[in-house]
Amino acid sequence: MSNERLEDLVRFYLILDRLERNIGGARTLADCRGRMDWPERGVYFFREPDENRSDTGEGPRIVRVGTHALKSGSQTKLWTRLSQHKGRPSTGGGNHRGSVFRLLIGAALACRNGYDYPSWGDKEAARSEVKDCEHALECEVTRVMGELPFLWLAVDDEAGPNSMRGRIERNSIALLSNFRRPPLDPPSPHWLGHYCHTGRERERVKAAGLWNSNHVDESYDPAFLYDLERLIPNCCAELGTTWEQ
Repeated sequence: MSNERLEDLVRFYLILDRLERNIGGARTLADCRGRMDWPERGVYFFREPDENRSDTGEGPRIVRVGTHALKSGSQTKLWTRLSQHKGRPSTGGGNHRGSVFRLLIGAALACRNGYDYPSWGDKEAARSEVKDCEHALECEVTRVMGELPFLWLAVDDEAGPNSMRGRIERNSIALLSNFRRPPLDPPSPHWLGHYCHTGRERERVKAAGLWNSNHVDESYDPAFLYDLERLIPNCCAELGTTWEQ
């Protein structure tokens, strides 16, 4: 299984290389605005400075995969979700209670730097005075997240848990995850995620080597790579794919 997973990971990164060329390169949240050319719906793949691959080739590794509108009837757009991760340009802060990504980054920053934020992640404590006290950490999260490059893949399907977006997100995370597996492209020793020490979600982040906690313990279906390829123009032809359907 390890050799098969290695081959599938190599394929996965070749596909993302093609995606990057198709969209004109990665973007960072700090440089993104809602008026840019965003698809209505899609999947995003975040990288992190100095987090590089060691087993599947050269280049940055993916540290977070996500999507949106996984509930039937949801009207959430891709940029809406990305902007929740980005934070508020007007104040420099954000709302980690609306973004698990921000929650995890903030928890790791607090642990690494010795901050005391007992209310962080407590949804019952979402009062204005609590949010005021958390503002400094929210600003630090915004700064860190603003530097993360990411790719995005347009997938204009219906909202719902069985969407193609959900399939790609779920299987990408399961493929990338090192949770209870021989590690491939493990995180560097200085990766911020190593400071996710407490709580079920945070321990899963640390073990998986990803800023994801859902799906990290699941098996992946290799056929999802075909779905990825066919959503990128000319990708299958360029990579010489011979899939059996």
